[in-house]
Amino acid sequence: MFWGCELLANLQNTKRIVISLPDHLLREVDGIVARENSNRSEFIHHAMRLYLVERQKRQIRESMQRGYMEMARINLNMASEAFQAEAEADYTLGRLVSGV
Repeated sequence: MFWGCELLANLQNTKRIVISLPDHLLREVDGIVARENSNRSEFIHHAMRLYLVERQKRQIRESMQRGYMEMARINLNMASEAFQAEAEADYTLGRLVSGV
């Protein structure tokens, strides 16, 4: 698809929204878009996209952390069970070797 057609397709799939911002935040945004030769819509679009990506990363990180914590509990239980089994095996072996 040619760039102009792609841009037109993107424009047709957009929605206009109204947001309220504190004056100081809007002034900061306006300063950035002026320096970058951009516009508010592009800035907000980019900021929202970045936020969504970072939010997804955070959710994945939190999910992985929960998974690691659960695996740590499972590993601790397994190690505890193995320790008990090893202690019992040592005791049994000792009895067998001593003939008791």
